[in-house]
Amino acid sequence: MKKILLGATAAAVVAAGTFGVVSANAAAPAAAPAAVTADADNGSLRTSTHLTVEAATKAARATLDAAEQENQRVSVAVVDRNGNTIVTLRGDGAGPQSYESAVKKAYTAVSWNAPTSELAERLVNAPTLKDIPGTLFLAGGAPVTAKGAPVAGIGVAGAPSGDLDEKFARAGVASLAK
Repeated sequence: MKKILLGATAAAVVAAGTFGVVSANAAAPAAAPAAVTADADNGSLRTSTHLTVEAATKAARATLDAAEQENQRVSVAVVDRNGNTIVTLRGDGAGPQSYESAVKKAYTAVSWNAPTSELAERLVNAPTLKDIPGTLFLAGGAPVTAKGAPVAGIGVAGAPSGDLDEKFARAGVASLAK
């Protein structure tokens, strides 16, 4: 009987101690870890320039206006440096294929920081470029740059020729300088 009583007492002491530790930990919150910081002057961070939604909308509107002045029905896309769509406008009467083509042309222009008409010429020497997902190597895309670096792309699709698409895309780029 003594062994049972001694064992029960020991179990009760251990349980009370465990409960006390858990209660003590629950009552006193642990100190929060210090925030991780980085020194921007040490070269580990880069500052990048981004096109605002307002600027992207202005450029898209100017692009669409340029096309409408020539009675062309197009879609316009403006993407950021990472190829994410900022704004798209589908002009009245633009074909259903033009929307996706405009996005792909904008993505292609910003990815290579070159007009897509120039990139289409590169296919002669590197035909597998066209196999990169999300790209379209047809005239109609123009990069937007800041200090020589690409920050956005404008893509246009739907005019009867890529040259016209690209002319309108360049009008959108030019509107950002005004």
